[in-house]
Amino acid sequence: MSEWEAFFDGHAPRYMDEPFVTATVAEVDFIEELFAPPATARILDLGCGTGRHAVELARRGYAVTGVDLSAGMLAQAAAAAEAAAVDVRLIKADATAFRSPERFDLAICLCEGAFGLLGSGDESLEQPLAVLETIREALAPGGSFLVTVLSALRMVRLHGPQEVASGRFDPMTMCERNEMVWRDDAGEHSVEVRERGFVPPELRLLCRCAGLEVTHLWGGTAGEWGRRPLDLDEYEIMLVGRRPE
Repeated sequence: MSEWEAFFDGHAPRYMDEPFVTATVAEVDFIEELFAPPATARILDLGCGTGRHAVELARRGYAVTGVDLSAGMLAQAAAAAEAAAVDVRLIKADATAFRSPERFDLAICLCEGAFGLLGSGDESLEQPLAVLETIREALAPGGSFLVTVLSALRMVRLHGPQEVASGRFDPMTMCERNEMVWRDDAGEHSVEVRERGFVPPELRLLCRCAGLEVTHLWGGTAGEWGRRPLDLDEYEIMLVGRRPE
């Protein structure tokens, strides 16, 4: 079990208490406005977590498949889908290796659901590239995607020599090390994880290597989505693109 899988399994029952999950309806409104998917659209949610976007999309009539590494998060997603009386196909799989014979019209990977969440054995370029390759293979030709990723611009502005010397931040890989803590009936648990940040030109290059086309790079911090320039101090970048015909 990877460090991230352990954390999300333990944190899953409390994930929906996080402050960044409150704008789900507005975020799905944005997705509909941006892509105008047909009523018959097939949508893939990579790193779907508790299913907050997947369930809302299914509520609006789309055929949604959610993929996540964490069984705990998928259990929450299944409960949310049942409570909403909608059908969401849920699959436990690593986003870097997931493959499906089905082709999707739209793929989303939001709030660092998979992209840039590095396990101890993951290489800082290969992991995000593998996620993009999964997206390319999943999309029908001409299909679109939306990914939100951590911004390395904020990381560089936030961290100084002390964080570099301590190993908290590595400017050579744009990775932060953080201790993730969760609590359950057995007490408090923690695990050290790595989170990768990205800069816009790098995202364009990674997409090109994966055979994807970038159409927009915007500010993408959860709860503050919009067709707007990236702010240097915000948490997330929004990456929008398509699989070429």
